[in-house]
Amino acid sequence: MPPTRDPILKRKIRFALVGCGRIADKHVEAISKHGNHAELVAVCDTDPAALERAQAATGVPGFRSLTELLAGSSADAIILATPSGLHASQTIEAAQAGRHVVTEKPMATRWSDGQAMVHACDEAGVRLFVVKQNRRNATIQLLKRAVDKQRFGQVYMVNVNVFWNRPQSYYDSASWRGTWEFDGGAFMNQASHYVDLLDWLVGPVECVQAFTATLARHIEVEDTGVANVRWRSGALGSINVTMLTYPKNLEGSITIIGERGTARVGGVAVNQIEHWEFADKDPDDALAADASYQTTSVYGFGHPAYYDNVIATLRGTAQADTDGREGLRSLELLIGLYLSARDGRPVHLPLEY
Repeated sequence: MPPTRDPILKRKIRFALVGCGRIADKHVEAISKHGNHAELVAVCDTDPAALERAQAATGVPGFRSLTELLAGSSADAIILATPSGLHASQTIEAAQAGRHVVTEKPMATRWSDGQAMVHACDEAGVRLFVVKQNRRNATIQLLKRAVDKQRFGQVYMVNVNVFWNRPQSYYDSASWRGTWEFDGGAFMNQASHYVDLLDWLVGPVECVQAFTATLARHIEVEDTGVANVRWRSGALGSINVTMLTYPKNLEGSITIIGERGTARVGGVAVNQIEHWEFADKDPDDALAADASYQTTSVYGFGHPAYYDNVIATLRGTAQADTDGREGLRSLELLIGLYLSARDGRPVHLPLEY
């Protein structure tokens, strides 16, 4: 059933952050930029040192567990920046406590967990948001408009590359990293936003055939993967991912080749328009040169813009751009990639009818 909670009006929306690791600062920064409409009221982490740092940085109360936070905080929405394998149980607990949920990517590591998250939020009448901040990048917004305006004509080929570096020390920094249950591999964790672009930009995927390998890192999951993709439109393409690029992150790119246009958005994290050529002119062409930006972070700068929609949705003035059901689309594609690699066969989507 659709959410039934009343819109939050005449006061700031209260957020609590669960998980104070690598991505947490992006959420704190985003909420601070919406200070007229939102506030951070609590933080939570099971690591005492991480919790202490977060409390010192934010000045808000800290809690050692989600259960304690739900009992001791007035937060309207719970932000989950925790290991991916915990998202399902934490979403269900927060929903049953009547709180909205904002979860980082991927929304879950199992298909059934993702479905359970959506069901729990429906039953509780609360919102479930899945963070897809790369969709908000200026470069990707231009590319999306070009697709929506059908400037490519028929899309023939799409190629996505994620050539990054994650040293062994990254995986050794926490026991959950590099595990199937809590983390997922290069496809599911590091390349999750790029897998999302395959569906969001180009359309529904019909079939995937993937190979994965663990070539250099001592982890359960893959550090490298490749996949061929066929879309329902007939377009063909591929996604190539590795965390072994020497000596540092090199490229995060998407190239679309169509009947009447070719575009490539690259850089280290789809932050540069490297090629932009279409048969027909459009006012957006003048924006392409200025859309590129410099970044040393693969996270980009999309979290504040993402929260624009979260806040507007909780105010009752917008619909969620990436709710739980939208999050399931990329999770389904990720699970399809892993099933294909495991079983050595093409996997057709949707997984269920």
